[in-house]
Amino acid sequence: MQLTMENNSLISGFVIMGLTDQPELQLPLFLLFLVNTYMVTVMGNLSLMNLICLNSNLHTPMYFFLFNLSFIDFCYSMVFTPKMLMSFVLEKNTISFRGCMAQLFFFCVFVNSESYVLTAMAYDRYVAICKPLMYKVVMSPNICCLLIFYSYLMGFVSAMAHTGCMIRLSFCDSNIINHYMCDIFPLLPLSCSSTYVNELVSSVVVGTAIILCCLIILISYAMILSNIVHMSSNKGCSKALGTCGSHIITVSLFYVTGLLAYVKPSSAETVGQGKFFSVFYTLLVPMLNPLIYSLRNKDVKLAVRKTWKRIRS
Repeated sequence: MQLTMENNSLISGFVIMGLTDQPELQLPLFLLFLVNTYMVTVMGNLSLMNLICLNSNLHTPMYFFLFNLSFIDFCYSMVFTPKMLMSFVLEKNTISFRGCMAQLFFFCVFVNSESYVLTAMAYDRYVAICKPLMYKVVMSPNICCLLIFYSYLMGFVSAMAHTGCMIRLSFCDSNIINHYMCDIFPLLPLSCSSTYVNELVSSVVVGTAIILCCLIILISYAMILSNIVHMSSNKGCSKALGTCGSHIITVSLFYVTGLLAYVKPSSAETVGQGKFFSVFYTLLVPMLNPLIYSLRNKDVKLAVRKTWKRIRS
């Protein structure tokens, strides 16, 4: 028997409630997220990607990973932000079933990929500080490309698992998504079939990713810290901490706000809290990443000056 998404769901689409249902906040929030968040995210990540491409001194493993981090942030902000902005100006912001599943799929791809790219960046910092003489051998172009390939592959596999389980559900009750995007936990309460498999798969996939990535990151930084403690030069210590500072801030923002956003909502109050923390996780983190790496990085500042001189001349 051939099954399609329409056959598997008794509703043809969803209504996205958005971030808030208070009319007086709609226009201010629209302007805030359009100008201060969305445009800064797009321009910041595009500028950083172009900067890395145009400056040969940034053609190193560290900036190769940073390029991919900016690419992921740019992509996953494009997946849901335009639709979220529409919810501020439209009386009824609808999305088709196929569109909702596509949004869920691509969001899962990029968010999970970012987690693994951040892990690869931690490993890169470990090799650079703890094994400097072996750095060019261990972090060869082939190894870097392989790490990025597996990061995207794991993101794709995770997204297939989440979306595949979601498509098998029947949605026949309310079609109003109490969120600003199609995500796992806002969709599950709308199903009139058992969500046990979905919850189990989500727990296994997300739990495995978090445990594996956090474990590698923590071990990497434990080794880095041990190495820094035994350094005789204060200059070497400050340089090592300087190269890790931006990454530590990014990882902290990503995982802390992500965990707060994905604590399973059990009441209307916690749903609201989940949406609030999702704003930090999905909107502010992609906006802040290029700023964190630009403002705290001498190489990036030097590349900006060189590029600006080139443009002026």
